[in-house]
Amino acid sequence: MLQLGQRAKAAARQLALASTGAKDEALRTAADLLVRKAPEILAANEIDVERSQDGGASATVIDRLRLNAAKIEAMAAGLIKVAALPDPVGELVDGWTRPNGLRIERVRVPLGVVAIVYENRPNVTSDAAGLCLKSGNAAFLRGSSGAIESNKAIAAALREGIAKTGLPEDAVVLVEDTSHESAVEFMQLRECIDCLIPRGGPSLIKAVLEHATVPYVIDGDGNCHVYVDEAADLDMALAIVVNAKTQRPSVCNAAESLVVHESVAARFLPRAVDALTGVELVGDARSRAIASSIGPADPLDYGTEFLDLKMSVAVVSSLTGAIEHVNRHGTGHTEAIVTGDLEAAERFTQEVDAAVVVVNASTRFTDGEEFGFGAEIGISTQKLHARGPMGLRELTTVKYVIHGEGQVRQ
Repeated sequence: MLQLGQRAKAAARQLALASTGAKDEALRTAADLLVRKAPEILAANEIDVERSQDGGASATVIDRLRLNAAKIEAMAAGLIKVAALPDPVGELVDGWTRPNGLRIERVRVPLGVVAIVYENRPNVTSDAAGLCLKSGNAAFLRGSSGAIESNKAIAAALREGIAKTGLPEDAVVLVEDTSHESAVEFMQLRECIDCLIPRGGPSLIKAVLEHATVPYVIDGDGNCHVYVDEAADLDMALAIVVNAKTQRPSVCNAAESLVVHESVAARFLPRAVDALTGVELVGDARSRAIASSIGPADPLDYGTEFLDLKMSVAVVSSLTGAIEHVNRHGTGHTEAIVTGDLEAAERFTQEVDAAVVVVNASTRFTDGEEFGFGAEIGISTQKLHARGPMGLRELTTVKYVIHGEGQVRQ
């Protein structure tokens, strides 16, 4: 493991000095290789899928794991989009001149070796590698055993494409040992790793919190809420709730909880029950009194990220009650309000503690590509050093550069 980390560290030093043109050419070449090697990648993926199915993996896990030609094309398109984005490295953040004549500048620089530990999502291999490369970082990747064959095939194509353009192939280093012991060793490689980003569920996050000794940014749970305010357009609210819950329920920006103001609950909840076909709804006494098909909610349901066709429901007496409910049960990911009242929207955005707060739109828009970042390496639910979708700028830090003319401190 240490040798792999040292290879990534050496590559990171070269990447930090690479020109924008060289990085963009490497990304485009790697994208071309992904498409050309699609048959090999799909064959490897089929091995992973069959093994996971034989092992009794859920439909959600299989959905995340399975690749097809369109998904590989999308991975390649993502690399090309990243190549077209502005390069953050070398960007002058700000600058000023002190009374003694010293000129001080803050300049963006790469983090160095960005380590990603992730579960059964082989597309993360490509997304993470592309974002790290463009931001001048080496991508040190440790995927799951369930996707190992897919990850190996994707990483091989990326490494070949990068090397063809003269950049170090160790810009992408994949750990092929998927044992628990290797994961712990990976999380403790302080000599080499500058930042660790976990992409996965509660068990992975728990493992990072328990074992990691390197700096990390948590890509946390998404217990996201949609609050339907008393001033909401109920047709708009219905469309937003259905999209937020059902468009892709297995992802972290899907809504898990519906909160409704008491003044519109009698009109809105029956419509929501009818529209949320196939969704198991569990709620409080007030919601169940309005819609008998809503089952009783366990107290834990309000704090649960279901990642499935299940949703908790609560009726509140006021905007204050809604904000308190969201802040008590939310995970700091994405929270949405549907309202026509500007003052209510402003209060919600100011008082709700989350990385992303949405007014009159679906929670599903919390996504690096939807934000115009090209892709994302994760969605941070913590407050240091990044928060929300992590794109290129979030994969950099700053360096102070001071220019003087012989000044010495008195």
